[in-house]
Amino acid sequence: MSEVAAMAGQAYMRQLSKHPLRTKAITSGVLAGCSDAVAQKISGVKKLQLRRLLLIMLYGFAYAGPFGHFFHKLMDKIFKGQKKGKETTAKKVIVEQLTVSPWNNMMFMMYYGLVVEGILS
Repeated sequence: MSEVAAMAGQAYMRQLSKHPLRTKAITSGVLAGCSDAVAQKISGVKKLQLRRLLLIMLYGFAYAGPFGHFFHKLMDKIFKGQKKGKETTAKKVIVEQLTVSPWNNMMFMMYYGLVVEGILS
């Protein structure tokens, strides 16, 4: 089984290398859908709300994945020339948490309220 997992990991890394934006968008959509399915089950729903799950997947695919891709490319440019290590990673995390994390939380809450919960549907 570990051989299959290793092969899948290698295939994923090849796709990430060849098509980073597409791979990150798809990955984000799938992970968002999985997390919503788990959240629905934990909350006690008898039958998964497929519309909700698909809308959450759309958010991951269309916004979260691409936004993260371009933001981290920007971070690499901002911190270009700095030695890679714990200190630089900590700086990047602090910058992200103080700048785009609040923005992303607001965007998700707006999307969830307006689109998923149905103010716009």
